[in-house]
Amino acid sequence: MVRARSQRAQSLMPHASALVTVMINAARKAARGLRRDFGEVEALQVSRKGAADFVSAADLRAEQVLFEELARARPKYGFVMEEKGEIEGADNSNRWVVDPLDGTTNFLHGLAHFAISIALERDRQPYAGVIYNPATDELYWAEKGEGAWLNDRRLRVSARGALDEALFATGLPFKGRPGRAEALAEVDRVLEKTAGVRRFGSAALDLAFVAAGRYDAYWERGLNNWDVAAGVVLVREAGGIVTEIDGGPRPALAGSILAANAEIYDKAKALIAGA
Repeated sequence: MVRARSQRAQSLMPHASALVTVMINAARKAARGLRRDFGEVEALQVSRKGAADFVSAADLRAEQVLFEELARARPKYGFVMEEKGEIEGADNSNRWVVDPLDGTTNFLHGLAHFAISIALERDRQPYAGVIYNPATDELYWAEKGEGAWLNDRRLRVSARGALDEALFATGLPFKGRPGRAEALAEVDRVLEKTAGVRRFGSAALDLAFVAAGRYDAYWERGLNNWDVAAGVVLVREAGGIVTEIDGGPRPALAGSILAANAEIYDKAKALIAGA
């Protein structure tokens, strides 16, 4: 059934450029292994056989597949990857920014909310992005000037402008990471004024959900480029605004991000600053 949906979705996307097609094909190939490994992880939950080590191996395998596929298609492009780090390419303008498994903790616990995230940066600016959840077969993709899409459906951010009707998303520091008090104060402030806050554990999918109008706004601190670069393109191409939390222009590089529809962006920025 999933395979049939995948084939149907691919047949309905003739408008994807050659560049985006390369990204989609790489994501789908890496997803085969992750989908298989996800089934194994679900089985491991009833035992104590080192599921965390298994997931680390799954992460590395997916990254290697993505590296090989993207390098084969565009051999001069550089890379920024979660595990391999930065790899310089002969083409100084273009580089891939890759997270092979965003939502690792969800994956580890058998929760079907995780994604492969691939972005292309052009002159250090996010230019194209693909976010794919292998468990649900939801493929989000966007290219500058070409709009944002979920499989074959055009995406637009929501039009909600009232804070008391708006649904926000965020992420919270864990395992003693810094910034928890600040993050909890922000969540408390947002909860007081809005319809709610969700914390689902994947920055890439949080941004994809803003692009799809499922969330009205999303903010988080302490992120890496590979967590958000693809999602930045999606939200902007869906008509939303993406900046650093304080309004700065480089959310994919500065470690903090605020993404929202245009109607609520200023209110969201002021609300979070007020915390």
